[in-house]
Amino acid sequence: MLKWFSKKKKQVLEPIDFSILKTDIHSHFIPGIDDGAPDMETSISLIKKMHELGFSKVITSPHVMSDFYQNSNETILSGLADIRTELKLQNINMEIDAVAEYYIDFDFEQKIGKENFLTFGDNYILVELSFMEAPKNLFDIIFKLQLEGYKVVLAHPERYGYYTAKDYDELAARGVLLQINLLSLIGHYSPQIMKKTEALIAKNQVSFVGTDCHNMHHAELYEKCQTQKAWHNLVNSGKLLNSTL
Repeated sequence: MLKWFSKKKKQVLEPIDFSILKTDIHSHFIPGIDDGAPDMETSISLIKKMHELGFSKVITSPHVMSDFYQNSNETILSGLADIRTELKLQNINMEIDAVAEYYIDFDFEQKIGKENFLTFGDNYILVELSFMEAPKNLFDIIFKLQLEGYKVVLAHPERYGYYTAKDYDELAARGVLLQINLLSLIGHYSPQIMKKTEALIAKNQVSFVGTDCHNMHHAELYEKCQTQKAWHNLVNSGKLLNSTL
């Protein structure tokens, strides 16, 4: 028992808070438009929690999915304006912007070149895939986005069970940047996802990290992430781009 406790204790490192990131690029804080914050009160509570964790800026990213969350630039930016107004009223010093987490499907592909997608930083666009399988023409879609000047950021690649190390290498070779979820570092989704996340970090393939925060249950778990060895390795990799935003 003593041996186990000693070994376990060594894995708990001094916390590195998220001020080193400055910016979170993935969350669901705009009230009532997807599976994130249901109302303004929750939105503000979550944003205050992000501030406590060390973030000075959040770029929130509601889902845009043709079958479920048919959000537009208008609905997202209108929600953003409402949050900014409430933050000002409550004198909460947190910078907030909004983009979208675009679900890649047939409808999304049809919009490329016709619609101005919401982006962050150096024209980065955040996209996600089905958890069942990637589109058969995924690389064609990525290429079309790149021709339009977008820099593709793939949300939580570690959560796509069909992807292997070879697939991540292929994505990197095609200029796709990878964004892992913080909760993957503590096995929140599964031990297998945690191992894949650690492998991506070990290969220096992670460019962004995000909370992917949907609710207060998520928000209460992030502090644990700050003591994980993989988090320390990621910070020390020098590859993260969050602080440039």
